[in-house]
Parts: sequence; C-alpha cells; structure tokens
Amino acid sequence: MRAVLQRVTQASCTVGGEITGAIKTGFLVLLGIEDADTLEDLDWLAQKIIGMRVFGDENGMMNKALADVDGDILLISQFTLFASTKKGNRPGFTRAARPGVAIPLYEKMIEKLSALLGKKVKTGIFGADMKIALLNDGPVTIIIDTKNKE
Repeated sequence: MRAVLQRVTQASCTVGGEITGAIKTGFLVLLGIEDADTLEDLDWLAQKIIGMRVFGDENGMMNKALADVDGDILLISQFTLFASTKKGNRPGFTRAARPGVAIPLYEKMIEKLSALLGKKVKTGIFGADMKIALLNDGPVTIIIDTKNKE
C-alpha cells in the first residue's frame, strides 16, 4: 500500500456535482492498493497515518498528531499511485490491485482509520471520477509505502 498524506486546512471530494466528503483541519489521504497488500500492511499504515506528528505545537514545531488537533481524514482511493513510468509516456497500472482485491481493503481501511480516530472518516467513491479540492497547509506532504516499513 502506498499513501500520500497532505496536511490540509480544508479538503473535499465531489462526484457528479455532489460533495461526497469534506473536512477542515486534517489529512487528505490518497491511498493506492496493490495485489500484494495484506491486512498486516493495512494495520501498519493506518497506525502510521493516525500517529503522524506533523501538526504544529505551541512553539510552531511539528509535534502533534491528528487527535491532538481534533483533525479529520478525507480518504481517496488512488490506483495511479502505482503507475509504472519506465517505458514510454503512457503509464502502466499493472501493479495496482483490481477492484475485487482493492475495494475490500479500501473499505477495511475506512473502518480501521475511523476506529483509531474515534470518528467517521470522510471518503470519495471508489472508481468514480472524483474532483478533489484542497488547501495544503505548509505545504506538508508525506509519502508512506508499506514496502518500506523495515
């Protein structure tokens, strides 16, 4: 699994003109899932996201996690995070999990993050043409890959 965390002061997802999820302070998380991903990867990544201390403390240092700032999460499925760009100019997506594998893991990630955060995680719609709007705070953008956890 691969996640791109963006610290935001606001973010939203719109599908077909309807807002499916919107947050104020928190993380916009773009989540890529590949066939090799497991529930162990999911648990590890969820803990990393929740525990990531990138919000400013009283001294302006990045020492606070989501819970410390009463932050929210907007979780967006993003198969293009596994684009292969080695050959030519058209990316390949063979590493990205097919919906039959990816959807259950995406739904479990929503459940896991919601449980760890203690409130509902906002989402997009898996596989939909989503329009994402955000105001990146900092900017702070962190990339986490479960294949690099050792």
